[in-house]
Amino acid sequence: MALLDDVLGKLGVEGGQKGAMSAISNLVSSQGGLQGLVQQLNQGGLGDQVKSWIGTGHNESVSGQQVQQALGRDEVQKLADQTGTSPNQAADMLAQTLPHLVDQSTPQGEVPQQDPLAGGHEAVQNVLG
Repeated sequence: MALLDDVLGKLGVEGGQKGAMSAISNLVSSQGGLQGLVQQLNQGGLGDQVKSWIGTGHNESVSGQQVQQALGRDEVQKLADQTGTSPNQAADMLAQTLPHLVDQSTPQGEVPQQDPLAGGHEAVQNVLG
């Protein structure tokens, strides 16, 4: 959970790794897995960034505000509620973890047919750990 620990530390959130991991897993599941998440982010205006995460080159960054616009305030609020953070902190956490999550879940430069995040919490932990 090194990446998530680092992100939470930067945001000033202490001891919430398990809750954050579970909340991110729930978010991915609510979007329909990796494919649904990628589709939602693309439709939300982050197509170029998502393409860079899936590709084998440099991962373009996104802001918390961009993530919140792409996923919707309700989804970010759910994440905030589950992690005990503010919506802005939750959006910033996603902005820092989603590029890595998508990148590591698409090692061949494309979204795989079989969802590597279908394993829920454990699968997300393997990627973000």
